[in-house]
Amino acid sequence: MSDNWVPPEGSWASSAARRRNMQAIRSRDTKPEQLIRRLVHAKGLRYRVATRPLPDLRRTADLVFRPTKVAVFIDGCYWHGCPEHYVPPKTNPGYWSDKVARNMARDRDTDQRLTEAGWLVLRFWEHQDSDACAASIVSAVCRRRRTLPG
Repeated sequence: MSDNWVPPEGSWASSAARRRNMQAIRSRDTKPEQLIRRLVHAKGLRYRVATRPLPDLRRTADLVFRPTKVAVFIDGCYWHGCPEHYVPPKTNPGYWSDKVARNMARDRDTDQRLTEAGWLVLRFWEHQDSDACAASIVSAVCRRRRTLPG
């Protein structure tokens, strides 16, 4: 990509460098996700990764335990508006702040839809202790195994 790159009208990318940086951000398989998955797997639980809990819902959970209807999300502090760590952007703040607000609204909508469909939704922040997150997940899945019919 050339340094003479000019963003298209209405583009979120304020520069070629910003565009490259933002495109490099992973939407799955982040380090916090991988660590939590490894810990949960070590406890003997098996799950689906980055899949839709409900086939008609165009949103994916980071870990999905389909038989027990548990959906786990490990949210990034910036993209999901962590109350402790979110810092509003200095470049193109209107676009990015609106984007984070839309993400937060989508998260609440996802939680509601899954809950209405009988799912347990667990959300963790990327900065939370991985061992504690994994323990919460294992506990919730085991509890649901004992209480769900079938």
